[in-house]
Amino acid sequence: MAVAVNVFAATNKQQIAKIEHFYGERAGKRATAWRALIQNSQHLSEQQKLKAVNNFFNQFVFISDEKLWGKEDYWATPYEFVGAGAGDCEDFSIAKYQALRELGIPDKKLRLIYVKALELNQFHMVVAYYSTPSSVPLILDNLKGEISPATQRKDLLPIYSFNGSKLWLMKNRGQSQVAGKASRLSLWNDLRDRSNKIILHRPKNTY
Repeated sequence: MAVAVNVFAATNKQQIAKIEHFYGERAGKRATAWRALIQNSQHLSEQQKLKAVNNFFNQFVFISDEKLWGKEDYWATPYEFVGAGAGDCEDFSIAKYQALRELGIPDKKLRLIYVKALELNQFHMVVAYYSTPSSVPLILDNLKGEISPATQRKDLLPIYSFNGSKLWLMKNRGQSQVAGKASRLSLWNDLRDRSNKIILHRPKNTY
């Protein structure tokens, strides 16, 4: 156990140092807080982990890809999201998803869901947590701070969802059909590759 803890701490220090060197001192402080969240939340229940992760990342600044990265659609890795201190809905959701996976929540309980935010009339992404395969998922969203059941989010129209392995097409509300592997999503493949290699890109501004 001591060896595992030491390796975890060493990895954290390396990640923090890389983010601080690339994005600056303030980013280093965010990275320290991020890694502390992961380290200190391991013992929590799944419900407590959801709340801790959702609250942490919802403190970040929302900004469009165009303004932050100079691109129409860019999925930032959690390293880049923490480094920039800002991002759009995909960045919030992906960072939450990967943090929950680091905290030991099985992939089969999590999905990233691409939705239409009806009140805003724009596309959006959220994280869904399924306590059981047939349960109503809980939704983690940067637009609304509180975690709530999907049945209470009439403002969201699901389009498709995915996790680390599968891709689903959303049919009627609450129903989905497997459409293949998540590897069909090129942006997801690119992000996972950059995340595994800790490849960083520099935004126009950091926050």
